[in-house]
Amino acid sequence: MPKVTFLGAGSTVFAKNVLGDVMLTPALQDFEIALFDISQERLKDSENMLNNIKMSSGSTCTVKAYTDRKEALRGAKYVVNAIQVGGYDPCTITDFEIPKKYGLRQTIADTVGIGGLFRNLRTIPVMLDFARDMQEVCPDALFLNYTNPMAVLTNVMNTHGGINTIGLCHSVQTCVSHLFRDLGIETEGVKSKIAGINHMAWLLEVSKDGVDLYPEIKRRAAERQKEKHNDMVRYELMFKFGYYVTESSEHNAEYHPYFIKHNYPELIDALNIPLDEYPRRCIRQIERWKTMREELVNDRNLEHKRSHEYASFIFEAMETNNPYKLGGNVMNTGGLIPNLPKEACVEVPCLIDRSGVSPTYVGNLPPQLAALNRTNINTQLLTVEAAITGKKEHIYHAALLDPHTSSELSMDDIVSLCDDLIEAHGSWLPKFV
Repeated sequence: MPKVTFLGAGSTVFAKNVLGDVMLTPALQDFEIALFDISQERLKDSENMLNNIKMSSGSTCTVKAYTDRKEALRGAKYVVNAIQVGGYDPCTITDFEIPKKYGLRQTIADTVGIGGLFRNLRTIPVMLDFARDMQEVCPDALFLNYTNPMAVLTNVMNTHGGINTIGLCHSVQTCVSHLFRDLGIETEGVKSKIAGINHMAWLLEVSKDGVDLYPEIKRRAAERQKEKHNDMVRYELMFKFGYYVTESSEHNAEYHPYFIKHNYPELIDALNIPLDEYPRRCIRQIERWKTMREELVNDRNLEHKRSHEYASFIFEAMETNNPYKLGGNVMNTGGLIPNLPKEACVEVPCLIDRSGVSPTYVGNLPPQLAALNRTNINTQLLTVEAAITGKKEHIYHAALLDPHTSSELSMDDIVSLCDDLIEAHGSWLPKFV
């Protein structure tokens, strides 16, 4: 019986989409769905929810919750990761509130920036624990990473965990549809090519019937920019650098040195940048769960429609050998994007079939886009160095090279901020020397 293991199964809504999809896919019937989470209450909730879907759908998959992580992983063919180490309280609060004391503001803080850096440092040790377990009980499993910071964690699992890993994100999936909906352009028949790094991949080509759509996109975007809307940062990047970026404006506002600046507070309002957006989302999700729990966990007639999440399509392609194409995060092995570092994790089109994940060669990015990507890759690679060596100096290096942090704070303040965050996170972090 093939087995898919879900780590972080207490993410009940996400588990519903990914694992509910598995239950509705004919080629994946009779799979064992193995659930693991450190919260026994949330684990039980997800088990009940999936059994509700099993009953309503008539699926022949088996749902089993485990209290032993290694046993949950034993013999798995596929492993899905959706953990968050430290949660909203205390770790996300810490990531936002301590930088504020230095005048450093953030929007999401889950990818790069000072918040992304420390989210990595507390998550990497847990991921490497997963890798050690997998090396023992399911060394050939494909690991699907949905956890942010995507690029660093996918990199670590591949290069230091020795586990075949692909990182999966929604930003490539929704890039064109979001842009075209905002500009009132039909998406039917549109061809596109996207590549770069996670949350900063680029819409390199977009056309219909052989006609380049970028001139019309930019014309409409210029009109759109005359009034406030929720995608102003990405439009500004497109006007200045020539191409549209995959991830949202609230994310990209903190990936660059241009937008969140205490010396130019008017930019925050002019570009409609939502400071402290992620903590607000966390609070809303916590409140929503109180009512959603009753709907998901206790509804014995719970129905599910197959979502657009990549996981079940990957499993289906590998089980049936019917190819499936997606935008995946993989190592830049063999120079998929030659003008990005070979040590980097890149986001490129990938073909999935029985042989597994086959990334496609993209070629050089336009030089200005590669340069922007490298500013984030610098911090990503030094974060990996800090986590693997245990040396505090590399935490400082990663923060000093971060585009947003370094544009706002002095070198001494950045070092001091890192020290304050290390102390505040306490046992959530390993010891650094």
